[in-house]
Amino acid sequence: MDRLAAFIQGLEPTQRAAFTALENPPAIQAFLDAIPYSCEPVYRSPRQVLTDRLAHCFDGALLAAAALWRLGHPPLIVDMVAERDDDHILAVFKQNGCWGAVAKSNFSGLRYREPVYRSLRELVMSYFELYYNTAREKTLRGYTGPLNLRTFDRCDWLGSDAGLERIAERLDAIRLKPLLSPQQLAGLELVDERSFAAGLAGADPAGLYQPGGDTI
Repeated sequence: MDRLAAFIQGLEPTQRAAFTALENPPAIQAFLDAIPYSCEPVYRSPRQVLTDRLAHCFDGALLAAAALWRLGHPPLIVDMVAERDDDHILAVFKQNGCWGAVAKSNFSGLRYREPVYRSLRELVMSYFELYYNTAREKTLRGYTGPLNLRTFDRCDWLGSDAGLERIAERLDAIRLKPLLSPQQLAGLELVDERSFAAGLAGADPAGLYQPGGDTI
């Protein structure tokens, strides 16, 4: 029995039913949208997400990657790196040669993307205008190449929280692909108030990054 099949077999019946009901990327996104955003500084494996029905972007990306793996996609995640803000992690997939994404976020605009983007950079840039902090600063700066979670099968990333720190460390070690030039950075405007409010619809204030006195 392979690792994914063993993971599914080892779930409690209600967990197994919830996981196997995720029959396409929009269904995976709907599941993540339906559970509360976790403001806790802990990592949850897919099994723990199914147990707690709670996740932040890291947890949600792992659960989504596992569900996408069951659908025949490799379990890939991409880290979007920000300045004066939290990073954000996507579970990415390809369909008809184009990239899409599933994600758990405290911001309404940083979640699902249809598989219509011709490159990962194009996909990541679709998040740029909607990626901002509570000071209304646009904060997205770069992204990593995709990380295949099969690399961490020995850590039992599907069923155990114990080795998840290794995934976070690997993401930090992957070479960053910058998105903007210094000239572009210098010319960025603040997000307008209407877009700012829309992005925060339904957000848990406890989970929002609060920029300090450093400059962007």
